[in-house]
Amino acid sequence: MLREIRSLGFEYAELSHGIRISLLPGIFEAVDAGEIKISSLHNFCPLPMGVNHAAPNLYRFSSSDRRERENAWRHSVKTIETASRVKAPAVVLHMGSIDMKEYTDRLLEMLQKGLKETPKYAALCEEVTQKLENKKQEFVEQASEMLERLSGLAAQHGLKLGIENRQALEEIPLDSDLQLLLLEFNRPTVGYWHDCGHAQIKENLGFINHRMHLETMAPRLLGFHVHDVVFPGRDHAAPGSGTIDFASLKPTVKPEHIKVFELSPRLTAEEATIGVAFVKQVWGAE
Repeated sequence: MLREIRSLGFEYAELSHGIRISLLPGIFEAVDAGEIKISSLHNFCPLPMGVNHAAPNLYRFSSSDRRERENAWRHSVKTIETASRVKAPAVVLHMGSIDMKEYTDRLLEMLQKGLKETPKYAALCEEVTQKLENKKQEFVEQASEMLERLSGLAAQHGLKLGIENRQALEEIPLDSDLQLLLLEFNRPTVGYWHDCGHAQIKENLGFINHRMHLETMAPRLLGFHVHDVVFPGRDHAAPGSGTIDFASLKPTVKPEHIKVFELSPRLTAEEATIGVAFVKQVWGAE
C-alpha cells in the first residue's frame, strides 16, 4: 500500500481510519526502512479489533453513553501512541455529533432537485439551525472534556491535534463554534484541520462561505484534506473536477501546513495524479 503511494510521487502518507491493526507491522517496517514518511494519522488508527471498514465515528466523543466515550478515549490513545511510533506530527480528530433528526441528506436532495431558493428549503435551514443551538450544549461539553484529556496526552508525545470541520450539519463542532472552541483550547497542541470537501458542501448548502471560513480559521490552521466536490455533495473527487475554487483559497495556504490528498478509491491512478498536479499548479509545489 505504502509503496504504491510512494510510486505515485508522494514522500508522505496519512494513515487513515481504515487501517486494520494487522497492517501495522508492515507500516512500521516501511517507515523504519525510510520507504515513506507519515504526515498524520486520522482517528481511529488502527481500527478497533473486529472492525474491517473505515469507522471514524464508531465511538463518539460527544456520546451520552459513558462506555462509548471511554471506548473513544481508549482507541484515541492508541492512535496517539501509533502516531508517536511512526513520528507523525499530527492526529486528525472528529469530535462527535448531536443526537437529533438528520437534515443534511434531505437538504442535499433538495439541492440536487434545484429547490434551494424555495420557501421549504429556507424553512428547513431555519429549523435545523434552531434545533442545533437548542440541543448542542450537552454534546459539546462531553466532546470538550474528551479533548481536554487527549490534548494533555498529545502534549506528552509532542503531537498536535487537528479538529476537523465536518460535512454533516449535525456533527460538532458547529462551524459557528469552531473559533470559540479553539479559544477555549488556546494551546499549541490543538489546532484546526480544514477539509476542503466538507467546507464546500456546507457552502453549497448555504451555511458558510468557504473562502471566508478558511480565512477566519487561518491563525490555528494545521493542515488540509484536499479533494473536490461534484455538486451538490459527492466529495473525494479529484481536485479540478468539481466545484471548489482552489485559487480563492490559495492566500491562506502556507508551506508549513500539512496537505493530504483524501481521494476516493473509485479514482484511477491517472485521475489522482492529474488532481495532484492541478493543486500544485494553483497552490504551488509546497
